[in-house]
Amino acid sequence: MESSNFSEILKDLRKRSGLTQQQLGELMGKSKSIVSYYELQERSPSPNALVKLAAIFHVSTDYLLGVDPARRLDVTELTEEDVTTVSSLIDLLRKKNRSLRESR
Repeated sequence: MESSNFSEILKDLRKRSGLTQQQLGELMGKSKSIVSYYELQERSPSPNALVKLAAIFHVSTDYLLGVDPARRLDVTELTEEDVTTVSSLIDLLRKKNRSLRESR
């Protein structure tokens, strides 16, 4: 595994979540500089920090580390009806994307 995967994935998740390095550090109980070190590949997170980051972004640690490219959806706190609706939407989007690829 390339170490750059983690730093790139972390930075992407942080930005997509609209968080600053300072805000992410506070959520982790760490300083802004620690987040910066992670993103600059100057330090590697501890196992506990990886678990915290995965929980903050609702992704698996494997996704965060670049081991598993599949991004999982956290459906915690959703009703069964909500989960069914989200699953149906995902299926619909996959079909749309397949059709687009096939029409090219």
